[in-house]
Amino acid sequence: MLVAAVLDSGRVAFEFYETEEAVGRGRREIEKYLYEIYQQDPARALLALGLAEPSFGFSPPMEFWRGFSALFAHALLVAPETEKRRQRMRVELSHEKTTELLARIPPMTGGERVGTVLLEELWGELHNVFSRAVAGRKEPVEEIFRELSPGHRVLTARVHFHLVENKNNPDAPFAFLATYSTHAEKSGAMTHVPLEQALREYGNDDKHLLDLLAAVYRVARESPLVRSLLDTGEIFHPLAFSSAEALQFLREVPRYEEAGILCRIPRWWNGAPRSVSLTLAIGDKATSTLGKDALLSCRPVLRVGGEPLTLEEARAILDRFEGLALIKGKWVEVDREKLQKDIELFEQAQALSDGEQLTIGEAMRFLIGTNQEAGGRFHWEGEVSCGAWLESVFEKLRAPAKLTNEPLPRGLRAVLRPYQLAGLNWLVFFYRLGLGSCLADDMGLGKTVQVLALLQGFKERGVKDYGPSLVTLPATLIGNWLDETARFTPGLRVKVAHPQAAGCEHFAQSESDADDCDIVLTTYGMARQLDWLAKRKWFYVILDEAQAIKNPASEQTRAVKALIENASHRLVLTGTPIENRLGDLWSLFDFLNRGLLGSAQTFKRFADSLEKNPEGYERLRRVVQPCILRRMKTDKTVIADLPEKVEIKAYASLGRTQATLYQKLQERFSRELDAVEGMKRRGLVLSYLMKFKQLCNHPDHYAGSGSYLEKESGKFLRLRELCDTIGEKRERVLVFTQFSEIIPALDRFLSSVFGRHGVTLHGGTPVARRREIVAEFQSADYVPYFILSVKAGGTGLNLTAARHVIHFDRWWNPAVEKQAEDRAYRIGQTHRVMVHKFICRGTVEERIDEMIERKKDLAERILSSRESGEGWITELSNKELREIFTLKPTGREE
Repeated sequence: MLVAAVLDSGRVAFEFYETEEAVGRGRREIEKYLYEIYQQDPARALLALGLAEPSFGFSPPMEFWRGFSALFAHALLVAPETEKRRQRMRVELSHEKTTELLARIPPMTGGERVGTVLLEELWGELHNVFSRAVAGRKEPVEEIFRELSPGHRVLTARVHFHLVENKNNPDAPFAFLATYSTHAEKSGAMTHVPLEQALREYGNDDKHLLDLLAAVYRVARESPLVRSLLDTGEIFHPLAFSSAEALQFLREVPRYEEAGILCRIPRWWNGAPRSVSLTLAIGDKATSTLGKDALLSCRPVLRVGGEPLTLEEARAILDRFEGLALIKGKWVEVDREKLQKDIELFEQAQALSDGEQLTIGEAMRFLIGTNQEAGGRFHWEGEVSCGAWLESVFEKLRAPAKLTNEPLPRGLRAVLRPYQLAGLNWLVFFYRLGLGSCLADDMGLGKTVQVLALLQGFKERGVKDYGPSLVTLPATLIGNWLDETARFTPGLRVKVAHPQAAGCEHFAQSESDADDCDIVLTTYGMARQLDWLAKRKWFYVILDEAQAIKNPASEQTRAVKALIENASHRLVLTGTPIENRLGDLWSLFDFLNRGLLGSAQTFKRFADSLEKNPEGYERLRRVVQPCILRRMKTDKTVIADLPEKVEIKAYASLGRTQATLYQKLQERFSRELDAVEGMKRRGLVLSYLMKFKQLCNHPDHYAGSGSYLEKESGKFLRLRELCDTIGEKRERVLVFTQFSEIIPALDRFLSSVFGRHGVTLHGGTPVARRREIVAEFQSADYVPYFILSVKAGGTGLNLTAARHVIHFDRWWNPAVEKQAEDRAYRIGQTHRVMVHKFICRGTVEERIDEMIERKKDLAERILSSRESGEGWITELSNKELREIFTLKPTGREE
C-alpha cells in the first residue's frame, strides 16, 4: 500500500508498506505509476496524484494529498485565463480552503508538520511543476494533465458549466452558460467559447460533436435538469436560472465534475452551502467548580451562516423562503422540511435541556460524536459545539502561554526556559481540573524537568492529596530519571522498584518502602509482577514513553491501567505524536480520562467511519488536543530558547551476560594491574579500557563474533527506543562509534528498526565513494541513519540533514566528540541538533563521565592536551583505576 508521510524537510514523501488490506490490481498499478514519478520528481508526483480518480480508494493520507492537489488542478482548469497565461498562470489557495484542509488531516506520519505555511509552500511547488509541464508546449492544459494523470482517464472532456449571480433580475437571480475549449483561429491557443459555437465549428460532423458532448450525455442520464437542457437545446444558449434551478444545479456539481465537466460557481457555495442549522452548545456558562466532576450546561442554538438565529426568525424564514434565498444579504439554502424538523427539535431540546447538565465525559463524547452511550437520559443526533465558556477553557489549554504563571519551587535547581514554564503552568491547570494530561514535547525539550518542577512545587505547597508518585517507564530510562532528579530536584526522595536497584539504598521492595519517598520508579514489566503497586494510593501515576500501553488488550496494558484505581492524578509523557495512531490514542485516553472517548467498540466504529467522513477528524482533535501539549523543536516559541546543540545523556543498563562478563573482566584487570609498571602499565590500562568499552557495546563485540542479539545489550535496546521515535518523525541521525568492526552489526540492526537502509562510512571506505555516500544521506530522499567511525567521520564532512547525533560509545576526549558533532551542526543551519551520549549505568563509562563533569580542571587538562586520545586515563592511580572499573549494582539489568 502506498502511503504519504511528511518529512522534516517539508517534503511529502510517498512510501510503500506491507498491509493485510486487499488492494485491487488497478489501484496497485496506479500506486506503482505514482511512485515511479515520485522517485524522479516528488512535486510532479503530487500533481499527478491530484489528477487521479477518487474512486481508486487510496489510503487516508494519500487521499488527503490527492484532494489538496486536485484542488489546485481544478482551480487551473476552471479559470478561463489559464490557456492564455499558461506557465505564468497563478491561482490562489484561499484562507477558507486552507482551514477546511487543515480540519480534515487524517493521522499520518509527520502530520503535525502540516500547517498553513507548509500548504502554501506546496501550493507554490505545484505552480512550479505546472509551469515546467506547459513550458514550450501548445497542447491544451487539459490534454497535458490527461497525459500526466494516472490511467489517463480523467479530464478528457472539454465542456465547462458556468453559474454566476445576476443581481439585476430578482425573479431569475442567476445566469448559466455552457462553454467549451477550442483553438483560436489566429493564435492557435486554447480559448473558451460558448457551446453554441460548436454547432458552427463542427457543422455536420456529428461524431465530433457527440464526442464533445459525451460527458454531458452521461450526466443527463441521472440529472433531470441537464436532460431537459439537452432535449430543448437550451444548453447551447445563455440562460437565466431561478433560485430553485440554481440550487438544483449547485447540488449536482460533484456529479458533473465526476463525469469530466468543469464547473465555475460562486465561491460562497464552496461545496458546503450556508443553511439554517441546529446545534447543541455545551458549556455556555461558567461552572462553580471545574474538574472531572463538574457539570456543564447545554442548550440548543439555531444559526444561519454561522450567525445566531432566534426561534421567531427561524419561523419567519420557514414562512417566507424555500430553496436558495437571499437572507441578511447572503445566499442561504432553505430546506423547508428540514427546517420544520429543526424548529420542532429546538423546542423539544429546549424543554429537555432546561436545567439539564452534562458531565465532562458526556460533554466530550457529544463533541466527538460518540455519545451513543449517554444512557438515554439526554439523546442528541445533531451538530454539537462548544459554548463560549468551555471554548475559553479549551483556548487556554491549547495556548498554555496565556495561563497564569505558577510560582517556581524554591527547591528547583534549574532555570526553566519560557516554553518549559508554560508547560509547568499547563500541568498545574490540569491538576486543578482533575483531568489526566499528556505532555508530548519533542525529544530533548525537557519533559522530565517540567514534571519534576510540578512535583517539587506540590511538595513545597503541601497540597492536601500529596504523597508518593509512581513513574512507570522502560528500564533503560531509570538512570535518566535518577540523574535528573538528583540534579534538578535533590529535595525529592526517589526509590526504584526494580531488581537492578537491589542492594542499593534506594531499592523499593515492598509497599512500606514507598511510604517515605516522593517518587517510585518502576518499569512496565514490573507493573505486572509487583502486586503492591496497584494496591497502594498514589498522588500521581506517570507513564514515560507511554506508547508502551498502545495495545489495550495486552496483559501489560491491563496491569498498568490497574495502577490508576488508587491514583489521584494521571499524566503520560511521550515524544511521539500520538494523534497519528487512533488505536494508540484511545488506549492512552482510557488511562488518562476513562470514558472520555467512549468504549473501545464505540471508538472503533467512529474511527472506521473517518475514511468516508474525514470531517470527523476535526471533531476528534477539538476534544483531544486540549489534553495534549506538544511543542516541537521547530516551533518559533521554542527554537529561540534552545541552544545550538542540546546534549542528552542516554543511560543504558548492562544485560545479564554483559554484567557477568564485566565482573570477570574487572577481576582479571585488578589482578594484572599490580604486576606491571611504566609503559606496560599504560598499555594494559588502554587495552582493558578498550575491552570494557566493547563489552558495554555488546557481549559479541567483546567476543569478536556472534549474532549481536538485541536483548543481550542494554545499548541496543536503548538505541531502538531512541530510533523508533526518530523514525516515527522521519528525522535523521548520525551514529558515531570508534570501532569499525561493529558498524556492520549496527547497520543490520538499524535497518530493521527503521525498515529501510541507511549508509555507513569508516576508515576502509574508498575516498571516491565518500562523496557519494554523503550526497545520498543529504539528499531529499529519506535516508534515516549514517553510521560513522569517529576517526573517519570526524573531519571534512558536512552532514546537516541530521537532527540527531548519537555517540554509541564514548571517546573520552571532549574535543574529539565535539569535532564529530560538528558534522551535523554548521553555521547557517536553521534547526537544532540533539546530541545523545550513550552511557552504560554503573560501568567505567559512567565513572569517567562523572569525573569529567565533576572535575573541571581535569576536563581542561584533557582539552589542552596534545594527545587526542585517552592517554590521560593511564595517569590515574591504581586505586582510582580499580574504582572506575568496578561495576556498581545499578549497572545490572534484570
